[in-house]
Amino acid sequence: MLKIKDLYAGIEGKDILQGINLEVKAGEVHAIMGPNGSGKSTLASVVAGKEEFEVTRGYITFDNEDISELDPEERAHKGIFLSFQYPVEIPGVSVTNFIKTAINETRKSKGQKDMPASEMLKMIKEKADMLEIDRKFLSRSLNEGFSGGEKKRNEVFQMAMLEPKLAILDETDSGLDIDALKVVANGVNKLKSEDNAVIVITHYQRLLDYIIPDFVHVIMNGKIVKSGTKELAYELEEKGYDWIKEELV
Repeated sequence: MLKIKDLYAGIEGKDILQGINLEVKAGEVHAIMGPNGSGKSTLASVVAGKEEFEVTRGYITFDNEDISELDPEERAHKGIFLSFQYPVEIPGVSVTNFIKTAINETRKSKGQKDMPASEMLKMIKEKADMLEIDRKFLSRSLNEGFSGGEKKRNEVFQMAMLEPKLAILDETDSGLDIDALKVVANGVNKLKSEDNAVIVITHYQRLLDYIIPDFVHVIMNGKIVKSGTKELAYELEEKGYDWIKEELV
């Protein structure tokens, strides 16, 4: 589904990613861990197409199509979803209107008509119930005055509604208490299928107790330096990253 080959990318002339290689197949969950400043969020941003990052070498293919030159909205229409570490507040735009617009823009890009209102309302009700979201919450302005947990739950609600092929969760667990973490993880688990894939970027092993990864990758200095199974995350929790740095010397 996603293939990243020899990817170099940076911002304002400074290389941050320095030769990333990664393959993600449908049905898989990949966790990406690493110290602060190692390039985890940059990788998420580059895959999603954030324009301030410049790819200087390598390529990204999604469903066997090179997407390196595509705009963020074109990548979104193809089924790539990025859950932000710090979701933006948009006063005056309700959660429901935001999600309706996002769904209908994607349908338009595929030559389809807008989703009928009755179908949209039924879907909103189903997904809100699944994620234990109070429907009053959906009439509020997007993220305005939301707690950290509400913002992250709203991101997972957007993911549930958009049904992406590839969901990238960029430190969705940061700032969450254990109850909010469980709700978010439960939502992600309910949305997993054999037809989609998830990349979870996290500092902490605790999220991986709830979203079980098939593979764990460690990024340091812009490269994936070690890959393994969930056991690797436990090892990092116990020993930190210094032992990997020593292996690299």
